[in-house]
Amino acid sequence: MDITLTQLRYFVEAAAQLSMTRAAERLNVAQSAVSAAIAQLERQVGTQFFVRQRSKGLVLTPAGELFVRDAQSILAHVEESLDNARGEQRSLAGRVRLACFTTLAPFLLPGVLTRLRAKHPDLVLDVIEADTAGCVNALLTGQADLALCYDLDLPDGIARTVVDEARPYLALPPGHRLAEKAEVGLAQLQGEPFVLLDMPHTRDLMLSLAAAGGGEPNVKFRSASYETVRTFVAHGHGYSILHQRPHHDLTYDGGRVVVVEIKDKVPDLRTVLAHLEAQRPTSRIRAVAAAVRQQIVAESPKR
Repeated sequence: MDITLTQLRYFVEAAAQLSMTRAAERLNVAQSAVSAAIAQLERQVGTQFFVRQRSKGLVLTPAGELFVRDAQSILAHVEESLDNARGEQRSLAGRVRLACFTTLAPFLLPGVLTRLRAKHPDLVLDVIEADTAGCVNALLTGQADLALCYDLDLPDGIARTVVDEARPYLALPPGHRLAEKAEVGLAQLQGEPFVLLDMPHTRDLMLSLAAAGGGEPNVKFRSASYETVRTFVAHGHGYSILHQRPHHDLTYDGGRVVVVEIKDKVPDLRTVLAHLEAQRPTSRIRAVAAAVRQQIVAESPKR
């Protein structure tokens, strides 16, 4: 079988976009070229990789879901070999797709992009913001090469490297009776209105932390937005438990949130860089990972 790298690259991009049209736009080629390459690939392998549906675009078949991971691995290996031949000290070029957990994005991504632009101006970083499930799905479907997320229920087959650990804290309104304390036990807040950061996996973690004080939390408000939770707290609608710490205590509308440490023994939340175990990180992926680590170190004193 005379399978080409171009066919594999077009197939992986189509699998990531689930659209021939969007894949062609990303690859800067005609849609007919993408369609023809994938059709030829399917004929050569003797297996259908996509089901074409007018309403949904492309849907990967079970064979396609398996093959996309192997194709990614092959392309990554070729890229790695070429990078090694060129030498890693030269400025890297190309594209890396990063899936980032939503609440981490505003704290880390701007600085990461700035660092990459300064050191590798020809390296393009495409970002997908998502929750844990979205980050995992992006890795499994080839939409992302790397994920920056929390170590929450990541499945087998996902390799991860811990890059940071964040201790949870109490977010209190300025007028709260405990706002002047340096640290507070969770039992002291039992029964008080709780504002929940309501995202998959994060939701369960926050509820378990709040319940560590000895009873079920009194959830009064929920939001999937980190900043909305802070704003509710600032207006006195309840307390919350959060991990990421802004550089200041102000909310979007000018309110103020007081940070108080938790006296109880509570687990830290680990931030990880994740990728498919079958995927060999290329020099480009390693450069992005290095920029993430550098940005986390730079942010640490400000937390």
